[in-house]
Amino acid sequence: MKTKTPMTRRKVMTLMGATGLATVFGGLFPAAPAFAGNEASSKALIEKAVVAINRVIASGKSETAMYRDFERIFAEFSDVPTIARYALGADARSASAAQMNAFTKAFARYISVKYGKRFREFIGGKIEVNAARKVKSFYEVKTTAILRGQAPFEVVFLVSDRSGRDKFFNLFIEGVNMLLTERTEIGAMLDKRKGNIDALIKDLVALG
Repeated sequence: MKTKTPMTRRKVMTLMGATGLATVFGGLFPAAPAFAGNEASSKALIEKAVVAINRVIASGKSETAMYRDFERIFAEFSDVPTIARYALGADARSASAAQMNAFTKAFARYISVKYGKRFREFIGGKIEVNAARKVKSFYEVKTTAILRGQAPFEVVFLVSDRSGRDKFFNLFIEGVNMLLTERTEIGAMLDKRKGNIDALIKDLVALG
């Protein structure tokens, strides 16, 4: 008789595929009768974010200083609490308010460093904002990364005003989905710690 292999969070996210992606967005931002945001305001948000990102990558600052700047950019332009809650998955429902606050703070630093490293690869180049369009209950803003010695590639931001103001809640760099990537990786980290959120928070702080 074969022993069943446990279905970890990593395996679940791998099996989700494109169909699961639609469910992700539906769960984060259920349909509403009206939208306060629009294509213009969503594009304006990303234009401001891109100006800030371009300024950092052209600053010549140290790596550590850049990561601090990227953390401020994430705090200003992204819906960090929503991203953090989604990354933690079902465990967010059982976490205490204190744990969620601590996790969100640690996660904010973690993703700022992680994606700051990607944006540091853009040094010598720039990001240009293209167009915005409505996609169900959020807006998609497409941009192009233009780097020296490389073919241009797409960076896509997803924007919603469900936090009370326009914020991006997901981004795709060369097709890599931040939300699904972080849910898979944070889930795998939590599995290794046998679901211990406090241990996860401690290790995220160390990584940041």
